[in-house]
Amino acid sequence: MAEATKTPRQRMTRERVLSGALELADEIGIADLTIRRLADSLDSKPMTIYHHVPSKDEILDGIVDLVFTEIELPDVDLDWKSAVRARCVSAREVLGRHPWAVPLMESRRSPGPATLRHHDAVVACLRGGLSVTMTAHAYAVLDAFVYGFVIQESSLPEPGDEMADLADEMIDDQFAQHFPALHAFTVEHVMQPGYDFGDEFDFGLDLILEGLDATSASNGSTNP
Repeated sequence: MAEATKTPRQRMTRERVLSGALELADEIGIADLTIRRLADSLDSKPMTIYHHVPSKDEILDGIVDLVFTEIELPDVDLDWKSAVRARCVSAREVLGRHPWAVPLMESRRSPGPATLRHHDAVVACLRGGLSVTMTAHAYAVLDAFVYGFVIQESSLPEPGDEMADLADEMIDDQFAQHFPALHAFTVEHVMQPGYDFGDEFDFGLDLILEGLDATSASNGSTNP
């Protein structure tokens, strides 16, 4: 009988460590991401991981930077509102795939090149239509909305049976008696065909962008 050939082990690199850490964080969450679990997932040893990325903090810096590489930069050929809108839509989609990243996006002490490039591009885009002060307001409000929406959306029950079970609990007579407004809202809106909580993202984002534009115009602070 011929001997089974062994699959050659992939050479370990910094890039492989970080991509493996990103995949593992998506699978088990950031709280359970340890060097040992990462080494096991890469068929390696903890000391080999440390040789390429010396600490867990550097791994977190690296995978946050990888998340930023997935978010579209504002298109320089568009007006600031259209460009920033597209960037926010992209950020929501990317963070929906990596919800563990939301609390880490602005907390890293050693941001990577993709993180810095992203922030630079967004500030430059906002400065194309807003004053420095309005740019600060806009960036803070927009990211608070995007990050908060992702957290809220990721915590909701999955569409289908889980959501239907929750809705059923909210429409019985006892619930209606104690919480009439919430009962009516659930029956008249949430349980109607085609309802999708995700649609609120577009409404909220457009509301913020229009508000920023109107406030900037009324203050006479466009791009000084």
